[in-house]
Amino acid sequence: MAVKLDIISDPVCPWCYIGKAQLDRALEQAGNPFAIEWHPFQLNPDMPREGMDRRAYLEAKFGGPEGAAQVYGRIAEAAGAAGLSIDFDAIARTPNTLDAHRLIHWAGIEGRQTFVVQRLFEAYFRDGRDIGEADVLADIADGVDMDASVVRRLLGSDADLEDIRRRDAHSREMGVTGVPTFIVGSRHAVPGAQPAELWAQVIGEIAAQEQADGAGDDAAG
Repeated sequence: MAVKLDIISDPVCPWCYIGKAQLDRALEQAGNPFAIEWHPFQLNPDMPREGMDRRAYLEAKFGGPEGAAQVYGRIAEAAGAAGLSIDFDAIARTPNTLDAHRLIHWAGIEGRQTFVVQRLFEAYFRDGRDIGEADVLADIADGVDMDASVVRRLLGSDADLEDIRRRDAHSREMGVTGVPTFIVGSRHAVPGAQPAELWAQVIGEIAAQEQADGAGDDAAG
C-alpha cells in the first residue's frame, strides 16, 4: 500500500524545484512507495494578480539585484548540484501563482498533477515564461494532455479560487512557514529541499517496515 506524501510547494520557489529534483532522483534509484499530492502555498500572497516586473520585485524584497546576488548564487549552486539549470536572467516578471495553483489542482483531478508541477518549474526557471498568464498555463495543460480550452475557460472564471486560498491558509495555520514542506504518511513533516540520500533512507525504512508487517501477518496466519 502506497504511503501518502503531501508536498506543500509554490512553482516560483527555486528550493521547491530543487527539492523535487532530489526526491525524483531518490525515487528513480530506490523505487517509489509514495502516493504524491501537491498542495498550494504562495510565497508572495500579496503579489498583484498581474504579477510585477522582476527588477521591481527584487528591489522590494532584497533592496535590489545586488542584494539578491548572494541569495541566488547559493540557489544556483544547489540547483547545479541537483542537475538543474536555472536561468534567472530570463525571468522578466514575477507572477502571482494563484492561477498556477488552480491548474495544479485541476491536474490532480485528472491524475496529471506531478507532470504539471514539473512543467511549471521548467517553464518558469528554465524557459523564463510568465506562469501567471492564462495562455502559458493553457499551453502547459495541453502539453500534458489536458484540455487547454477547458483550462482557459476555467481560468477566466472564479473556479476554485477560494478553495486554493483556503488550503494555503490551512497550511499556514498548521505551522508551515516555508516551502517545500513534505509530510510523510500524514505524520512526519520534512521541511526544505532535502538531499536524495535522505529520501533514499526514508524509502528504505518504509520498505523495511512493510517487510516487518508482512512477516508479522505471515506469523499470525
